[in-house]
Amino acid sequence: MFTEQQPQRLPQFPESLWLTSLSNRSYPKLTKNIKVDIAIIGAGISGITTAYLLSKQGFNVAILEAGRVLNGTSGHTTAKITAQHDLIYDEFISHFGKEQAKLYYESNHEALKFIKQTVHEHQIPCDFSEEDAYIYTKSDDFVKKIAAEHAAYEALGIPGSMIEQTPLPIETKAAVVMKNQAQFNPISYLDYLLNQAVQEHGVQVYEHTTAVDIEKGHPATVLTQDGYRISSQFVISCSHFPFYDGGGFYFAKMHAKRAYILAVKTAKEFPGGMYISAEEPKRSLRSTMTAGEKMVLISGESHKTGQGICTFKHYEALQQFGDEHFGIHEIRYRWSAQDLETLDKLPYIGQTKDSEPNILVATGYKKWGMTTGTAAALLLEKLVQGRVSPYKELYQPSRFHADPSIKTFVVQNADVVNQFISGKLEMTFKKPEDLKNDEGAVVRVVGERAGAYRDQEGHLHIVDTTCTHMGCEVEWNHGERTWDCPCHGSRFSYKGEVLEGPAKEPLKVIQG
Repeated sequence: MFTEQQPQRLPQFPESLWLTSLSNRSYPKLTKNIKVDIAIIGAGISGITTAYLLSKQGFNVAILEAGRVLNGTSGHTTAKITAQHDLIYDEFISHFGKEQAKLYYESNHEALKFIKQTVHEHQIPCDFSEEDAYIYTKSDDFVKKIAAEHAAYEALGIPGSMIEQTPLPIETKAAVVMKNQAQFNPISYLDYLLNQAVQEHGVQVYEHTTAVDIEKGHPATVLTQDGYRISSQFVISCSHFPFYDGGGFYFAKMHAKRAYILAVKTAKEFPGGMYISAEEPKRSLRSTMTAGEKMVLISGESHKTGQGICTFKHYEALQQFGDEHFGIHEIRYRWSAQDLETLDKLPYIGQTKDSEPNILVATGYKKWGMTTGTAAALLLEKLVQGRVSPYKELYQPSRFHADPSIKTFVVQNADVVNQFISGKLEMTFKKPEDLKNDEGAVVRVVGERAGAYRDQEGHLHIVDTTCTHMGCEVEWNHGERTWDCPCHGSRFSYKGEVLEGPAKEPLKVIQG
């Protein structure tokens, strides 16, 4: 333990390390009706990779992004490129059978190979490196689970091994290793792909353009918040939470989780490799180079959106872990990420329903979006072209596995009901005038529940705390200065602007 170090202060405001490498390129807002072959909603890894692939095949493609490109989940990831998605393969064999579990591995392994090949072919400067991936445990209770996962690797033909001690300066009881995985800077990689798609293949990109609905048909028509129309042969929703439900009831079939990340300079040398703990609270580790310096990324502390403790406590827990095992010289960046988990832990990728074959969706990556988002793009490319894919049925959005989906559905929606009721009954006696600068809280305004934040200049921002999706009460997230919904994961800025769906409308502003 590095007790001689003075505790390092957390940065006051969140900032992703990856976004510091985003180019200054900007794209216009859509201000007219257009016609294209493919309309893609969302400019993250799925949307950009899909646009890149389809535009190379000669399709006329447009990407619509509600905010700025790459400022969503893809810019806030740990950026591991791996088919090792926690302890899942033993579970998948149990629930879906050996064949389906192997298809899951193969689709993600193909995604890894695609990224590697693309980086090498174009010499993309994105700090790509091959690394072994480890799931480790410090608990005797998880040794059998590690052994079962290793047995699943052997049954599925996944290159790996089981060991007792990892290269980390952490005493472990057991670990399972998946060989030859990878990591990179996702923004440098995706910024290159997007620029290629725009410059060489004519992809149109529109920022600050929010899609709100689809008029079904052939062609289908995307409707924007500003009243413009995009006519297209195919519409592909890659917008993290699907902007178009179409009877898919995604709000009831997925739940949102947040996790936290620190980028730190350490006293002890990081040994290389990528790591995640088997037990809770999760601890995920990898390193990266930035401006010629090695940084260690420490992440974890996952919880359902809107239901965590004071979010600074999550960062502080990661800081304590890092200081204990590596000695933290400096905390350079801190940020958080949100992702969606489906009922059966498999992403939803493909046609929303058989009756709407030209409307497709990709969502529910469970924090492993670098590989599953790329796997989604590779599958979507085939579906648009009418080509056969062995992964179509595996990821079909309309699927329903009785086990484990029913149990998960009941538990998650019981939690939604509990959060809805508790939010309505929550009492607060704080008033807006009680808030200090850079403080937010639930307050009472004319006897009604409201949300208030006083910014650093002393200006007060007051919003109605009723989420515009389904009426739950949002909670203040001080670490990010946002209002988060504990029911379905919608997030709003302190001014009430929508940051994350499923909500489409902003929180109502209340005049102080």
